[in-house]
Amino acid sequence: MAQFSFMESATFFLVGFLVLVLISSFKILREYERGVIFLLGRFWKVKGPGLIIVVPVIQQMVRVDLRTITMDVPSQDVISRDNVSVKVNAVLYFRVVDPQKAIINVENFYMATSELAQTTLRSVLGQHELDEMLAERERLNEDIQKILDIQTDIWGIKVANVEIKHVDLDDSMIRAIAKQAEAERERRAKVIHAEGELQASVKLADAAQILSKQPYSMQLRYLQTLTQIAGDNNSTIVFPVDVMQSMIKELNKNTQSDNIN
Repeated sequence: MAQFSFMESATFFLVGFLVLVLISSFKILREYERGVIFLLGRFWKVKGPGLIIVVPVIQQMVRVDLRTITMDVPSQDVISRDNVSVKVNAVLYFRVVDPQKAIINVENFYMATSELAQTTLRSVLGQHELDEMLAERERLNEDIQKILDIQTDIWGIKVANVEIKHVDLDDSMIRAIAKQAEAERERRAKVIHAEGELQASVKLADAAQILSKQPYSMQLRYLQTLTQIAGDNNSTIVFPVDVMQSMIKELNKNTQSDNIN
């Protein structure tokens, strides 16, 4: 009886072990997951999504998430081309497009992408001046994205987008930029004022040339000016006699020419 009980226990243990092994061999992968399968240490295939079978001991599986990963690139000390020290941070969007490369070609693709993004950010921004960092972020984002996308392709990574978040300046540089902006506004105001004066002088010269060809019109203009002065200021206006005489002569000429016609 003792021997029979031992056989039953061994059989029960063996059956239980086989059941556990069988259960553990079933893996469920979600729609956004893939399983990189290794057979005796060698790459075999990529499986998923859904229910897959992994033979214990003989096969090993590494899960890979295919969703887009949002990564904050830590603030980096950057010296611009015009020797201005700034701190720049960014955000990186990437995803795994080739699970086999992401597991085999690099030890930790997340850490590798993070380190590469930091060095690329410093390298690219260091080639530009501060004004370009502040005013041309879209172009700089595209440059960084293209460089990262090319270098991470061997890891099976696709860099979708890079966005520079903040460019932090010290207080002295902020004051200098404010002074520069104020000086630029003053320069534009002076240029606009000078252009207005130039246009006005051209118009006045044209008007003077037209009036000089018609003395009678000149006298009427003179009278109009005197009328405006009288209306604006309650004062006595001394009207020059020579002006009246020239106007009378001009009227007489016009009257004689009309009678002749």
